[in-house]
Amino acid sequence: MESELLRMGKETHDLSEMFVVSKTYTDKADRYVRLDGFLNFAQGGGFDDYLYVIRKYGIVPDEVMPGLNYGEDQHRHGELTAVLKGIVDAVVKNPNRKLSTAWKNAFQGALDAYLGEIPETFEYKGVTYTPHTFAASLGFNPDDYVNITSYTHHPFYTQFALEIPDNWLWGTSWNIPMEEMMAVIDNAIMEGYTVLWASDVSEQGFGRNGIAMYPTTVPEEMVGSDQARWLEMSATERNNMFRNLKAPVAEIKEVTQEMRQEAYDNKQTTDDHGMQIYGIAKDQNGTKYYMVKNSWGDEAGNYKGFWYVTETFVQYKTMDIQVHKQAIPGDILRKMDTK
Repeated sequence: MESELLRMGKETHDLSEMFVVSKTYTDKADRYVRLDGFLNFAQGGGFDDYLYVIRKYGIVPDEVMPGLNYGEDQHRHGELTAVLKGIVDAVVKNPNRKLSTAWKNAFQGALDAYLGEIPETFEYKGVTYTPHTFAASLGFNPDDYVNITSYTHHPFYTQFALEIPDNWLWGTSWNIPMEEMMAVIDNAIMEGYTVLWASDVSEQGFGRNGIAMYPTTVPEEMVGSDQARWLEMSATERNNMFRNLKAPVAEIKEVTQEMRQEAYDNKQTTDDHGMQIYGIAKDQNGTKYYMVKNSWGDEAGNYKGFWYVTETFVQYKTMDIQVHKQAIPGDILRKMDTK
């Protein structure tokens, strides 16, 4: 959202992530109880979460609600999640055989203790706002953004709720062929938009040095005694080598729609992490990479918190993306609009 405001020529804003976290936890708790606990209640969410919150509740600047009320200088929500989960699980058990009128206040009290209370009004740059009026002042329209995925267990050019635990809102994504999904990403970047990108970062090729690629089982450059040494390694040793990539290695030659589907169906592709694609680059071998803004801190990896992810990895391991509707090529958008 901050990037989109910059693209639209707005001021630089640091918006409160914890406002979104607080409001999603409140509504997730309500849904969790209504579903008798049959809903993922944990850290994390989907791309629809912040759009949902802006529509329903507005937004505030980070300085108004930084959300660090529990003795930490960085967000560490393990204890918070455990406390909130304990409350909703106790409510779901329903010892009194009727829900009290107090449980929501108790839950909100615990949430507020960690993240701070939601302000009814606040002053920002000399103007008094509510969360709703501040959101309106930004000129950001949540309805301009759509989610896109690419799987064959639903028809193409239709929308479905991606079956992943973090999609607690059951938000829908447009389902289009893999080649068109990649065309949307490229067009968005070249037209000055950024792309929200959900992917599987537990893959061995998503290294911790700022490089992500999908390597072959045996690196092509390993021949003779080197290859023998590779084959003698334990799975953990091979995994650690890929986790610590410092330079390009041989990748699988081609990703197909069928490969994507099989990996999703058999749980080799999992919904791990959301990031932001903001650019395209090529390495010394001409391999295409997407430039990715991660959220693991500027000390993570070799590129101050940014990652270089190969086109192959993005093709294979993208769960879904979110883009502005105007970033979608016209021929693809017309196919979506006809449904």
